[in-house]
Amino acid sequence: MKEKSTSFDIAFRAGVSQSTVSRALRNSPLVNEATREKIQAIAKELNYKVDKNASSLRSQHSDTIALLLFEDPTNDDSAINPFFLSMLGSITRACSNRGYDLLVSFQQASEDWHADYEDSNKADGLILLGYGDYLSYEEKLLKLLDQETHFVRWGAEVKNLPLISVGCDNFQGGKEVADHIINQGRKQIAFLGTASSHAPEFFDRYKGYCHALESHGLIVNDRIQFNALYTEDAGYKAACELIASGEKFDAIFAACDLIAVGALRALQEHNITIPEQVSLVGFDDIAIASFTFPSLTTVKQDTQLAGELLVETLLTMIQGDEAKTTLIAPELVIRKSCGS
Repeated sequence: MKEKSTSFDIAFRAGVSQSTVSRALRNSPLVNEATREKIQAIAKELNYKVDKNASSLRSQHSDTIALLLFEDPTNDDSAINPFFLSMLGSITRACSNRGYDLLVSFQQASEDWHADYEDSNKADGLILLGYGDYLSYEEKLLKLLDQETHFVRWGAEVKNLPLISVGCDNFQGGKEVADHIINQGRKQIAFLGTASSHAPEFFDRYKGYCHALESHGLIVNDRIQFNALYTEDAGYKAACELIASGEKFDAIFAACDLIAVGALRALQEHNITIPEQVSLVGFDDIAIASFTFPSLTTVKQDTQLAGELLVETLLTMIQGDEAKTTLIAPELVIRKSCGS
């Protein structure tokens, strides 16, 4: 019986070292494309399969990344913000392209991320993804920093901690939304979303909105700002509170699309027409945004680029190189609810 082929057999056939073979089979950029393709072709011809267990023992790496998804509990624990579903697909593809496996878990499943993943060699590093009350898990982020865990998070830049993040330029996105609404002739723009350190992404969007109002000589009216976090129900309740307040408003900027969908329902139930009486804008550009009635003006966050940057940044850290926080430019998508 013919013995199983080894990486040394591939190295001999290709005329390279065994370490070059290992790098090429991991799609390492350290191996030029022609050599990489030659080695991979020989591996396929010899029906060579990488022994991941042996490789992990030699390198003390698992060639696995763990993605921890955070979301505050809702009435339906199976519900996941659709924005993160699209990013999950992008992260999965980016891991596969770099020769890494991906573990996906919910934050609520464990209180000790470090022991569960990097310490036990289940994963070489963590991607933290999701929305929730930032202040409730800041202590856990500090623990990861103290234990020198390799991790990168999706979200707003945190200036008082040495956290590496990939996120949208939320301030710029909020400013562009408010500028657009004002240019449509609206002057009393309500904001639905938690505007505090509990929700840094929303807070940055709110700050951008305030900056735009002030630059146009308009007053920021705190009485038409209502807190809401991440769900349709929260958006519906916030919009109902806004309507019940009796304050005048001719536009709503919802801090995310799910809040906007809830606000849309509340406005329609109160026979308030969109956009004739009230313009409505969201943020995220989830798939449903183009199918609401009317279709939702919103801000697109490039989830494909985000997933690639999260994986690339984490692997840079795992390899011992310097990584930095990256902000992705927002893109205003104009539809019928405001300006199309």
